[in-house]
Amino acid sequence: MQAQAEVGQDVGYVRRLGAWSAAMMVVGGVIGGGIFLNPATIAQRTGSGWTLLAAWVAGGLLTLAGALCYAELGVRRPQAGGSYVYLREAFGSLAAFLFGWTMLLVNYSGSIASVSIIFGRYACIGFGLPLTWVKPLAVGAMVFLTGVNWFGIRAGAFTQNLLTVLKLLAVAALVVTGVFLAGGDLPAALGPDPARTDLSTWAFAGALLPVLFTYGGFSYVNTVAGEVRDPQRAIPRALGLGMLLVMVCYVLANLAYLAALGHDGLAHSAAPAAEVMSRVFGDNGARAIALGIAVSTFGYCNIALIGSARVLQVMGEDGLFFRFAAKLHPRWRTPNLALALVAAWAVTLALSGTFEQLLDYSTIGDWLGYAAAIATLFWYRRMRADEAAAYRTPLHPLLPLVFVATVAAVVAVMVFTTPRNAGMCMLIIGAGVPVYGLWRRLAPR
Repeated sequence: MQAQAEVGQDVGYVRRLGAWSAAMMVVGGVIGGGIFLNPATIAQRTGSGWTLLAAWVAGGLLTLAGALCYAELGVRRPQAGGSYVYLREAFGSLAAFLFGWTMLLVNYSGSIASVSIIFGRYACIGFGLPLTWVKPLAVGAMVFLTGVNWFGIRAGAFTQNLLTVLKLLAVAALVVTGVFLAGGDLPAALGPDPARTDLSTWAFAGALLPVLFTYGGFSYVNTVAGEVRDPQRAIPRALGLGMLLVMVCYVLANLAYLAALGHDGLAHSAAPAAEVMSRVFGDNGARAIALGIAVSTFGYCNIALIGSARVLQVMGEDGLFFRFAAKLHPRWRTPNLALALVAAWAVTLALSGTFEQLLDYSTIGDWLGYAAAIATLFWYRRMRADEAAAYRTPLHPLLPLVFVATVAAVVAVMVFTTPRNAGMCMLIIGAGVPVYGLWRRLAPR
């Protein structure tokens, strides 16, 4: 099956991505700036180095379970659109529209804007530029990546592969420096932290929240499934192996932080990656890892632009978005107009400075989208039982049940701890219902 855009033209996607590029999209979609910046929060909510590592392993295994479920969905529907397509088939056009609505308005565009600002900030640090260059660099990054991806999925994939290899090298440099060169005491760091002996089980549950958010982004490869060669084999391999590689990187990076800083030192560090590198290499080390963070965030923006544009293209094809967004470039076979629209909105958010608040509101919606998409697997297994699938999720229905239940628990914790953000998220999603009704009424048939 190959996705087609048949809105006044006979142009469809072309399967040009191999398994390697698909796996790099998985890795690049997950590893952004979080692993370099956020581990201190997890350390503050855990009582020992072993507990901290257990949180990262648990989060990785849960995300791997979700990725294996997405692998079956990608095999069943190897076409552009990913979660949007699964929700449309299983739960109807309203559920699919609400996913696309929050994706465009907040989730994907807000994350692109936010991460591009992080890119600009660390590029300034790495190159010694004044911070007044942050927003121009962020906007320039989005415009540049839009231009690269305008010229076909191969151009975007080549850029993604290069950036992902560079970010893996940055992680490797961090691990080698922290574990072998910084001169810390890893065995002591793995033991109990005297400053945090009174933490409860509830605190560990709170530690899982930022861990899970750092593991997010594995579903981007499903949005480009219509451009993957031999998707029945390539998509499961990319999701499975890609997530295993991410989990190894995250655990090793945290070992480096613990070895160099200790558990309490990590809990008090505002920029642990820079602190580890500067302990061995001074200011040059801090600037080098700043460039590594810039490369990593640049790569995330690339895959987020690629994925979100495909979702909008399919929505336009279904009549649930502007019809012009459904068009593919006749030569490059890219959703160039949808790509430009996503980039324009992300640039607007970045320049306005509203993306940070939107991201606070969208976190729940992002994970609800994952859970809803994985829940469609039950529908496919029951209503499309006669379909032959080259890959089936192992331990079904256990894995999807565990994933959906855990996400429900995470959302419950967020509602309890941040009721304002949870309420705003629900309002944003709910606002899509009248918009959907109006769109269905006014859209040309």
